[in-house]
Amino acid sequence: MTSNLQPTVQPPTEGAAQSHIDRAIRHVSILVVDDEPGMRNYLTRTLEPRCKKVMAAASAEEASALLDAHHFDLVLLDNVMPGQSGLDWLAEQRRVGLFAEAILMTAYADLETAIHAMRVGASDFVLKPFRSNQILNAVNRCMVQKYLRRENFLLKYELQADSLAARGRLIGTSPGIESVRKTLERVAPMPTPVLFTGESGTGKEICARTLHAMSDRANAPFVPINCASISPDRLSQDLFGDPHQPGSDGLLVHASGGTIFLDEVAELPLPMQGELLRVLEDGSLRPHGSEREMPLNLRFVFATNADLDKAMDEGRFRRDLYHRINVVNIQMPPLRERVGDIPELAELFMGKFSRQLGVEPLVLTDHVLLNMARYDWQGNVRELKNLIERSLILGEFPPEFAGNTEDSDNEPVESLHAVERRHILSVLEACGGNRAEAARRLGVSRKTIDRKCSMWNV
Repeated sequence: MTSNLQPTVQPPTEGAAQSHIDRAIRHVSILVVDDEPGMRNYLTRTLEPRCKKVMAAASAEEASALLDAHHFDLVLLDNVMPGQSGLDWLAEQRRVGLFAEAILMTAYADLETAIHAMRVGASDFVLKPFRSNQILNAVNRCMVQKYLRRENFLLKYELQADSLAARGRLIGTSPGIESVRKTLERVAPMPTPVLFTGESGTGKEICARTLHAMSDRANAPFVPINCASISPDRLSQDLFGDPHQPGSDGLLVHASGGTIFLDEVAELPLPMQGELLRVLEDGSLRPHGSEREMPLNLRFVFATNADLDKAMDEGRFRRDLYHRINVVNIQMPPLRERVGDIPELAELFMGKFSRQLGVEPLVLTDHVLLNMARYDWQGNVRELKNLIERSLILGEFPPEFAGNTEDSDNEPVESLHAVERRHILSVLEACGGNRAEAARRLGVSRKTIDRKCSMWNV
C-alpha cells in the first residue's frame, strides 16, 4: 500500500506505464538507507537496472558518509533504524546540506508521522511491505514533481525578466554570419564556456540560444540573466538563492543540465565575480547555510558589448574570471557589415509585427531595401526591428528610407550585392590591400576575402 499527498493518476496499461517510468528515472541517482539487508538488496535489484546509480547504506552514519562523497537525486529512507530514526537523520541532513528528494519507507503510518515527514522535507512515503511497481511509481512521482517545480520556477523568472522578445533564430548568409555559424557548429557539442562580444543589438542572445539549441542540452533549460538590469542583491539571490531562506535554491540549481546565459557580464559586481569564478573552476556550489558542495551540471555562456580590457585595467573586472570565460570568443558582426542579410531580416520582422499588430505589411521595394543597405545602423538588428515596427504603426516608412520617388526614377538601382562589394573593397583599400587585416576587421575568414576578390576579378 502506498500513501502520497498528491492524487495518483492511473496509467492506461501496465506495460506503457513501466516504459514511461523507466524513461523518467534512467538519469536518477538513488541512495537506499535501510538497516535490513534483505530490503537493501531488494531495492538495489529493482532500481539498479533502471537508474543511473544506486548505492545502499545500513545506517544513518553510513548514509552520511556516502552523502559527503557522492551526489544523489533521491534518498529512499527507512524510518525505524537502530541509533537514529530516519526522520531525525533527514532533519539533520537538511540543515547541513541534503539536496536530494526523500521518500520515507515505514511500516507504521499515522497522521503524526506524515506531518513530521512533511516538516523535515520528505516528498512522499510508502508503507511496508510494498511491491516493486509501487516503489517505482513513488520514485517516478517524486522526480516528476521535482521537474515541475523547476520548470515553474524558471518560467516565472523568464516572464519576470521579459526575455521572450529575444527568442528567434540566427538569420543570414553573409560571410560574417556564416563564420559565426561555423564556429557554433564546432563548439556546440562541447561544455566549453563561450563569450559573445560585439555592439549592442547584434543578436548576441539569439546566437547564444542557437548554440544551446545545437547542443545536447537542447531539451534542458536555457536561462538568460541580464546582469545590468537587476540590482546586485536581487542578482545574487536569483543566481545563488535567498540567504534568509534555508533551502532556497537559485537559478544555478534549477537550471541543472541546461545553459546559463549571463548577458552584460561586465556589469557583474566584483564580489559576485569571485563567487562565479569559484563555481566555474569547481563545477559545484555551496548553497547558503550548507556544509556540503552541490555539483552543478551547467554550461555557461556570456555576452558583453563593453571593452573588457579597459574594465580590467580599471579594476572593474577580474582578470582571472576573464581568462576563465574567454575560452572561445565569438565576435558578432554589426549589421552595416552584413548588408546582404537585410532583406531576410526585414521580411522576418515585417511578417512578425504585421501579424502582432493586425495590419497589412508594407512593401519592401528595391528602393527601400537599397536605402536600408546604405544606412549606418548604429543600433544594428535591434534598430532595424524597431524601424519595421514603427513604420507599420505609422503606415509608411520614414522619408530617409522611402526616398523621393521623383528622383528615384532617374537613379540607377544598385543591388545589395553591389553595396556589399563596395563595402568590402573599401575596407580592403583602407588596409592597403592587406587581405588578412581586412578579413580581421570584417570578422570573416581570409578565404572569404580571397573568394570574393577572385569572383570580382580584383
